[in-house]
Amino acid sequence: MGLVEPLPAIVASFCVLGVLLYKRVNLGITLNVTALVLASLALDLVQIPQAVYGTTDPQTSDGRLAISVVFATFGVMLLSQLYKETGFISRLSSSLGNLIKNPKVVLSALPAVIGFLPVAGGALMSAPLVDAEADKLELSADRKAYVNLWSRHTIFPVYPISQVLIMTAALTGTTVLSIILRQIPVVAVMVAVGYFVGFRGTAKARLESSNNRNRSADLKEFAFSFSPILVTIVVAISLGAVSFAFSKQGFDALIATFVGLGVLIVLSKMSFETFARPLKGRGIYGVTAAAYGAFLLRNVLNTLGIAQLFPTGMANDSTGLLLLLTLAPAVLAFLTGSPLGGIAIGASILTGLVAFSPSTASLLYMSAYLGYTVAPTHLCFTFTAEYFKTPIARVYKYLIPSFVVTFAATLLVYLLLA
Repeated sequence: MGLVEPLPAIVASFCVLGVLLYKRVNLGITLNVTALVLASLALDLVQIPQAVYGTTDPQTSDGRLAISVVFATFGVMLLSQLYKETGFISRLSSSLGNLIKNPKVVLSALPAVIGFLPVAGGALMSAPLVDAEADKLELSADRKAYVNLWSRHTIFPVYPISQVLIMTAALTGTTVLSIILRQIPVVAVMVAVGYFVGFRGTAKARLESSNNRNRSADLKEFAFSFSPILVTIVVAISLGAVSFAFSKQGFDALIATFVGLGVLIVLSKMSFETFARPLKGRGIYGVTAAAYGAFLLRNVLNTLGIAQLFPTGMANDSTGLLLLLTLAPAVLAFLTGSPLGGIAIGASILTGLVAFSPSTASLLYMSAYLGYTVAPTHLCFTFTAEYFKTPIARVYKYLIPSFVVTFAATLLVYLLLA
């Protein structure tokens, strides 16, 4: 037994977590420090190195899964950065904007396409494009901010190489594909709500004529610039569909990510200098460290036997289960401004209390994701409001109804498929 009983140790370590979050310390550092503080308080000295090594022990299935997810997270972040460094993201968004002449459709699609790059504050990349198209509809600044924020975040719940989806599947013992299938109806609702709230009462969009020759060139440009992402998605889905066991080890996302990187390197004729540039920054390593920290925290909590620290009947009734799977991840993601934080901490706490299935994993994910989307600590939200020079409070009049309708759809899908 460690220096402190398990329950007080958990409370103390999560107080440390709260302080680090308040100080805006990198999530990767925060999760690892929290896990190590908890281990040092509640575990015997000999158990600490065992917990650290056991998290990524290649001789165990959990260890192999953690290794796969950590390296897949690194690969996804590198792919995102290299898409920017090579200018492929600019070519992709420009060609899509030229192909689609309806401003409303462009405003819905462009931020979502740029959302394929899961980088912090990425909505700032689509904001100038949204600003230009939204002027054609005479949208107010607060509505422009809403459209940019909401449209960007419609893609992630069904994006198979989203590091948060990969992490959710890994921590809940499910597969990415099984979660995605349950979230397709929710994404359809998100898109419909975003279109209705964002463009309700605006003037009818004028469709611009296009030159067939230019359209053909734009189509080729779009296919070329989108192909690394498309290949990554196709490989991830194909591998996940072929073998459930393969997918549960995280190998589908890992292999697909590096295949996509290879395609991008070849098509862009990337120089070594371009490839190395993102590796000099800290952003990639922070997110990768967060992926490891999530597994380390779960491993420490499992070693403590967290399931025995709570009343056994807490998750037995449907109401209690709903509260556990919705409030905990949503509040945590709201406070951290990160869906990864909400999932990592929430899933670690709920492990042993909840028998995870694709339905419960999806509810956990969507609760954290929606809590993060509307959080004022969410970087995309902050950057978007700053870009359009509108107070965050004014964006909430569009965001809150969208959140309520989407959350209701999430609960409905869960109740129908549970």
